[in-house]
Amino acid sequence: MPDLAPPLIAWYRENARDLPWRRPGFGAWGVLVSEFMLQQTPVNRVIPHLEAWLERWPTPADLAAEAPAEAVRQWANLGYPRRALWLHRAAVEIRDRHGNVVPSDVDALLALTGVGDYTARAVSVFAYGMRHPVVDTNTRRVLARAVDGRSQPGPPSRRDLAAMDAILPHDDTEAAIVNAAMMELGATVCTARAPRCAACPLAHMCAWRAAGSPDTGDGRRKQARYEGSDRQARGAVLRVLRHATVHSVPLDAVIADWPDPLQRDRAIDSLIADGLAEASEGMLRLPR
Repeated sequence: MPDLAPPLIAWYRENARDLPWRRPGFGAWGVLVSEFMLQQTPVNRVIPHLEAWLERWPTPADLAAEAPAEAVRQWANLGYPRRALWLHRAAVEIRDRHGNVVPSDVDALLALTGVGDYTARAVSVFAYGMRHPVVDTNTRRVLARAVDGRSQPGPPSRRDLAAMDAILPHDDTEAAIVNAAMMELGATVCTARAPRCAACPLAHMCAWRAAGSPDTGDGRRKQARYEGSDRQARGAVLRVLRHATVHSVPLDAVIADWPDPLQRDRAIDSLIADGLAEASEGMLRLPR
């Protein structure tokens, strides 16, 4: 396999976007918060929410001292609001178990609520400079094309980590740059629908391009439609609770005009089951 690292490092140093979590001194807590927010959410939507979050809660202990309801409220319209609840729980764990310092060890990070394999590796690498392969959707697409000659990646697997590890330099600093460069390349050049191969630093060594850029199929799972979904109903319920001028709202007044009453009830029940809402004596509120 050709050595992808040198052209990736050179390209990244010239072309990387100026993002908050890439700036010197950003801190491990900021990196952890950004990784929670970036899950299935575009960068341009995340940045203002991230800045507001860190201004309000600059350390894990600051967030842990607040009620979970405040985390859900501050999360606003980022989507997948369980992430806010998990981040609050992780903040409590960091305060209580780690002296208010986000751990650098992958296993310690994995033990935090809401932190999966990708997030643990990303924090360890980008906040602390450890050498681990970090693989997100964009990285997987670059690997599929440049290394495997496929137009789109298959389902995620541990094989992706091995493939990424194989191209990482031994030097920790350079390995972190290559991890970031693969993500950046996939996000801005080697995109899913319209790759800009003429601008790609790997074009001269890309297996997919050498094969004539064939359509090898797309095995990625398609995301369900948001419009009319239970997710939309859940979001509508949370919007009412976040913007309520009092802490509790009568249950029968929560999105009372929703077109599907069964879906409305299902959304409320699922929010309660997820710990994102609490019901008592005919009233609904955010978690205390």
